[in-house]
Amino acid sequence: MTFLWGTATAAYQIEGAVAEDGRGPSIWDTFSHEPGKTRDGHTGDIACDHYHRWPEDVELMAAAGLNAYRFSIAWPRIQPTGTGPANVKGLDFYDRLVDGLCAKGIAPAATLFHWDLPQALEDGGGWMNRDVSEQFADYAAIVVERLGDRVQQWITLNEPVIHMIFGYALGMHAPGRALMLDALPVAHHQLLGHGLAVQALRAGGAAQVLITNNCTPVWPASDSAEDQAAADAYDTLHNRLFNDPVLLGTYPDLTAFGVEPHFIRDGDLKAISAPLDGFGLNYYTPTRVTGPNADSVMPFELADITGYPKTEFGWPVVPDGLRELLVSLKSRYGTALPPVYITENGCSYAAIDDQFRIDYLDAHFKAVETAQSEGVDVRGYFIWSLLDNFEWAEGYHQRFGLIHVDFDTQTRTPRSSYHWLRTHLSPAGG
Repeated sequence: MTFLWGTATAAYQIEGAVAEDGRGPSIWDTFSHEPGKTRDGHTGDIACDHYHRWPEDVELMAAAGLNAYRFSIAWPRIQPTGTGPANVKGLDFYDRLVDGLCAKGIAPAATLFHWDLPQALEDGGGWMNRDVSEQFADYAAIVVERLGDRVQQWITLNEPVIHMIFGYALGMHAPGRALMLDALPVAHHQLLGHGLAVQALRAGGAAQVLITNNCTPVWPASDSAEDQAAADAYDTLHNRLFNDPVLLGTYPDLTAFGVEPHFIRDGDLKAISAPLDGFGLNYYTPTRVTGPNADSVMPFELADITGYPKTEFGWPVVPDGLRELLVSLKSRYGTALPPVYITENGCSYAAIDDQFRIDYLDAHFKAVETAQSEGVDVRGYFIWSLLDNFEWAEGYHQRFGLIHVDFDTQTRTPRSSYHWLRTHLSPAGG
């Protein structure tokens, strides 16, 4: 089987054209236009203008030697209010994009939900409302009917843990709700939506179906019982809460948080744990934790990781953390873990001559090779990201692209890392 080498993007981060061809507003349209929600008030109204410039972007992928592209479909472009008949012009855009990718020998990998919930659904409760799970499946059925004959991989959700924590628990991302532990139903309803979408995708003839979870190695700050318990609690919240139901059909013990998953109904876990063709893994950095202090509202406190270089986002660069994570997933889930695809990994670094990013990617590629030698079945690697883009609450201040984007002129300039990758992927390269 051919190893997939690709880049990853998300609709709201690159497309722009937020009010064109019948697209409805998403929670990120609303959130980014609220004063103080994003850095310097940046929005994704134009972003990289990929909606109009996609042919150029596909050419750049092809020239780099990539054989796969992970993109997301904007739900409000397909169903402007999240329900009802399809917006044909929205489907037409992705139809053109998929055809363009296939013409260049680039396998399309489509993510159905990368955080841009239609605003009308949020007005009805968003992912706190169980009904959204079924509406998500209806949306999946519409899209697979139109694109399923050409899309090689379907990814239901992107990082449901991040969407729950930052969007619903802490309010730092759209929709900006600060529910803390009361946001836990968002986890279940996203996972139920995943399970129901898997059914819809299978019924529509989908080739391969995955979920993408953000996972992190969790390091206790010391060997103390308090720090070890804190690490276990954080591992449960960030990793196991979203992996166990999908891979094992059970929820982990949540008693450390003083809650019970009261929102589960008969049949939910069976749907959530439907067999998958792959497991999407997003990795950026480990997490270090200590035991809670007197003011803690959670059974852990986050602690700095020192002794490693940092990206311009301030994230520690720990390539071996990816190997550690892959091996631990294999150890924890055994044969329940399907083939793994690294669906995001990358770093924020602004310079055109970005030797830092080259070193970063090279080290992470080698970490995957080591994990493979230790028995982990990894079949693809998608770099975040193809282009500099709208980096959520950070606006345009963090640049993850292999390709630099001048947001005033929309000029694309391949960085040194782009040229390095092209050499790495060429027959004479690595």
